[in-house]
Formats: sequence, C-alpha cells, structure tokens
Amino acid sequence: MKPKINNVTAWKQAELLMQPAFIRILDHIRKKLENSVWQGTYEEVQTPIPGYRLDLEYQDKKISINVWELCYQVCFSNYLSTHSADQTVEVDIDISLLNQEGNVNWDLLDEKALKVVENMMADLPMDN
Repeated sequence: MKPKINNVTAWKQAELLMQPAFIRILDHIRKKLENSVWQGTYEEVQTPIPGYRLDLEYQDKKISINVWELCYQVCFSNYLSTHSADQTVEVDIDISLLNQEGNVNWDLLDEKALKVVENMMADLPMDN
C-alpha cells in the first residue's frame, strides 16, 4: 500500500518520524533474529518504492517483508498492511509519537517499533 499524506504539516511530521522508525525497526529486527531460528538478510529494492526488503529463511520457508511497511505501521495510526501494494490509501500520522514541542518521543516510538517487530515475528510460520 502506498500511503497518501494530504497536508504539509503531516508531511513534515512523517519526514521527522520515518528515519527514527526505520532505525528502531532495524535494531529490533536484529535483536529478535539473534534468538530466532529464522535467518535474515536485507536486499535493496526499487519497487514499488525504493527501500529495503527483509528476506527471512527457516528450513524450506522463505518470507519477504518490505521494511517500509513496518515503518508505516509505526508512523501512521491507521496503516494496514493488508492493502494491495499498488493501492493508495490516505493515512494519519500517529501524533502520540511526537512530544509537545513537535519532536520525536523516542520512548514511545521505540515501544511501538518493538511491538511492530514482535507482531511480525509472531506471524512467521513455524512447524508444529
């Protein structure tokens, strides 16, 4: 899904949040993979937008995850990864991730990034 932001203030807030979200997502993925049966590698991709894909492997299972999708789940309050990749949906900034001065609330951003990564790991298929 391609997020659509309709106003300049929200665009600036998204710019402020995306890089910190990206950094925290990558750090939490690294920590979770240290104690996981899954092996992960990153690949630079150009479509649907330039960014990074996380390729996970375990036994005969292979899963690819768009890292931006994880960041969108952190930064936007209404982002659903269930939309198709070419669908454009209007999104709202999760303003709880900003403090009263309009700066990043690092503690809340880190907590939400951890929850997004934990949910991603919990959704991975495992042998029963």
